[in-house]
Amino acid sequence: MHLALPAMIVLAAEPLYLVVDTALIGHLGATQLAALAIGGIVLAQVSGQFNFLAYGTTGRAARHYGRNDRAAAVREGVNASWLAVAIGLLAILAVQILAGPIARLIGGDNPVAVADAESWMRLAILGAPGILLALAGNGWMRGVQETRKPTTYVVAAFGISLVLLPIFVYVLGWGLMGSAVANVVAQLIGGGLFIRALLKEAHGPVRRTPHWPVMRAQLRTGRDLLIRTLALQGSFAAAAGVAARMSTETLGAHQIGLQLWMLCALVLDSVAIAAQSLVGEALGAGNKDHARRVALIIGRLGVATGVLLAIILLAIGPFAPHIFTSDPGVLTETAIMWWWLVGMQPLAGYVFAVDGILMGSGDVAILRTITIIASVFVYIPLAICALKFHWGIGGIWLGLTSFIVARLVVGWWRVRGDKWMIADAH
Repeated sequence: MHLALPAMIVLAAEPLYLVVDTALIGHLGATQLAALAIGGIVLAQVSGQFNFLAYGTTGRAARHYGRNDRAAAVREGVNASWLAVAIGLLAILAVQILAGPIARLIGGDNPVAVADAESWMRLAILGAPGILLALAGNGWMRGVQETRKPTTYVVAAFGISLVLLPIFVYVLGWGLMGSAVANVVAQLIGGGLFIRALLKEAHGPVRRTPHWPVMRAQLRTGRDLLIRTLALQGSFAAAAGVAARMSTETLGAHQIGLQLWMLCALVLDSVAIAAQSLVGEALGAGNKDHARRVALIIGRLGVATGVLLAIILLAIGPFAPHIFTSDPGVLTETAIMWWWLVGMQPLAGYVFAVDGILMGSGDVAILRTITIIASVFVYIPLAICALKFHWGIGGIWLGLTSFIVARLVVGWWRVRGDKWMIADAH
């Protein structure tokens, strides 16, 4: 819990900031809000697709930490940060070149919103190196079980930006572009704080220059985690596509369920982060018996957290959907979806725990394979059946729940054996 609770705060900081950002821009008008939605998709991909800089680095740094080799753990942070800067600069270049086509692809036939989104993207993407440096910084600091500083850095960066946001948007009259500037300020402040912490640690035996063998190993881990992320996103994109082809009411209810699912995922992901750090430390120390005990405890904690979320969702079920909509058709569809959302939480709690355990041990290739199998052989066939046989929103969420169950079964089978305890920090 000492590791999970600070991680939860860090994970929640950016979504909460985006809620405030959306609310402020929403009062400027529908066009500005649409432009923010278009541009925000692109910025979200930067942190989503390259989250291996955090998740991959945590397990590798934790295994060094378990061997009492803090210098090697910090070295992981140094090389992850170099990767963060390189990828961030490439992202800036790509968006400067492709902002127009991307905005038109997403925004369709709304020329004003597309033009505003293009301008917003070109400016907001300048914060990409900061986003990725914060991911790398969180990764190695969680690996050495340093929880206070990352939380302080993230909260401080977004806190400053929350103060500046209304000033830039309304007081200075920058409007939508004020939102982009506030985003850049937050990301660069956060990235700078993590670099400052890294430089304090990177001295003596820790080289500050890139070390290709370490970076190559990180990229190998990143490849597997990137494929896993694409499989996850593909399943949720397919679910939205199926819902859109059923009815407007079904799509609206699915959107409500998806946003609540993502909120629950933030809580469950904090358990996975704790698993990465603790399992990695145990395996780095060569104590496989302790690693297995930790895995059992983390699994139980994940299930317990999922049960708690299910109880909360049950309690708010009678009134929560009315916060999102007053449309009778959407409310009817939401009532059907709600039971699936509730029922999958304990299952998802264990799945997230297993994800963290396997990331902590470095067993990410099997994690990638598990996700692909669940997506291709479980969810996609059920999604096709839901559409073909008119199962409605219940069929969509049956597919998503089955996707979770498949990952649970294969993940449990992997963790009950010994092959996951590979301690691959090299």
